[in-house]
Amino acid sequence: MKLGSIALNSFLILLILYIFVIIFLFFYQRKLLYHPSENNYLDETSLNHQIEKNFVQSDNKLVSWYFEKNSNFKTILFFHGNAGKLDNRVYKLNELSKLDINYLIIAYRGFSGNKGYPTEEGLYEDAKFSKNWLNQNGIKDKDIILYGESLGTAVAVDLASKFKFSGIILESPFTSMTKLAQKYYPIFPIKIILKDKYDTLSKIQKINSPILVLHGQMDTIVPFSMGVEIFEKANNPKSKYFIKNDDHMMEFDQNLVLAIDKFIKGLN
Repeated sequence: MKLGSIALNSFLILLILYIFVIIFLFFYQRKLLYHPSENNYLDETSLNHQIEKNFVQSDNKLVSWYFEKNSNFKTILFFHGNAGKLDNRVYKLNELSKLDINYLIIAYRGFSGNKGYPTEEGLYEDAKFSKNWLNQNGIKDKDIILYGESLGTAVAVDLASKFKFSGIILESPFTSMTKLAQKYYPIFPIKIILKDKYDTLSKIQKINSPILVLHGQMDTIVPFSMGVEIFEKANNPKSKYFIKNDDHMMEFDQNLVLAIDKFIKGLN
């Protein structure tokens, strides 16, 4: 009887702790998902080209960097991942600036000093207003290439499922935040408590623009298998750059940049 009472008490304690963790995850999940102040990328370096620092008007003003190399070139609309600031992408922008391309990169609400708090719908709104900003500056959708990095792949896919663009590049994409969260929190009812689901897989087949998928097989954050699944479900025309010895934030080495350059030239 005594052992039964101890077992029951232990079970109740574990149940209370389990419920407490679920409540914590429900109310603080966005703090776990979005990390505006975190710098987990390569060491910051300096831009090797001149940019215009602007504000894209969404619900709030969004810090943005615009680089126009040639008005006849297509323009990349760049959506970053869930952590850090625009400066953390300088090493990528420096390589992109060497190609026959212009770019606009925005910081989401709550990032890079912007007001507001990031949410799935909020980021989708920021993306739409960024597209509108380019349209208002004379750049048509047919001349825009969406670039999504990690979390930004879901933002890019959502926008591309609603409008037709010249192309879309996805770096380290995931199938859905629900599936990804279940990988990290397998014992919790993620489907029930998750607020920002970012269901990319359900939208990828709505896209008819050419797609390039980039993913490293050594990705320790987003399983490489998710990138493969996204590529397999995507409509043609599509191409891929899968590399064995690369992680989540991919090395912007010569081979990767050549893959991007080839994709861009193919659109022309």
